Amino acid sequence: MFKYFINIFFIIIASLPLSSQNQEKTISNDSLVGFNQKYGIRVGFDLSRLGRTIFDSYYNGFEINADYRISKRLYIAGELGFENKETDYDYLNSKASGSYFKAGVDFNLYNNWVGMENLIISGFRVGVSSFSQDRQEYKIYDAYNQTWGEIQNQENLEFSGLASTWIELLFGVKTEIINNLFLSFNVQLKVRLTETNPNNFENIFIPGFGRTYDSTKIGTGINYSISYLIPIFKKKSVINSN
Repeated sequence: MFKYFINIFFIIIASLPLSSQNQEKTISNDSLVGFNQKYGIRVGFDLSRLGRTIFDSYYNGFEINADYRISKRLYIAGELGFENKETDYDYLNSKASGSYFKAGVDFNLYNNWVGMENLIISGFRVGVSSFSQDRQEYKIYDAYNQTWGEIQNQENLEFSGLASTWIELLFGVKTEIINNLFLSFNVQLKVRLTETNPNNFENIFIPGFGRTYDSTKIGTGINYSISYLIPIFKKKSVINSN
């Protein structure tokens, strides 16, 4: 055991000159320490939509996401995906199907330690969706009808060429679990700007936006993703060592 500690001691002593040389290279005037930060394209996919597709028989969806670093804290970001969602209520059965695209920016609020690539992000997106609605069945109530006022209509009508736009604010985290591989989570607050409704019918679900409500244009969303950073180049950054 004593021989083991002696060997460690000599290894530490032997590495001191090398450490001193590295410090001389990284420390600039006014006690600034320089280090390289990765710039590149990060590409991934949404785990939450994949999980929901597996466990929810009324849902099918997939989303890929990407971002590109343009400065120390600023990223261009976007998402592309599709969703099919069947809504089955006592009074209505309908299905929404379509694709969507979101584009915007992410801003990193977190000051990383040297060599770390974790992020706490605040972001903004503009979203657009193109979709169709399939009304399969609905019920209405008529006080003059002798069968308890209930009228059931099973006429299948498809409304295509529908569209919607919205904006969203998001807040989340991205953590590098191993080199260049990230897990992320974010929450989104969305506001619908425009929407095409079918004739005598309303959109209950909009791909990319989610569930809609009569009383508000606001929606929410969450995202769990895994992504991989493809480094393109490295850029030197400096921090104050004091």
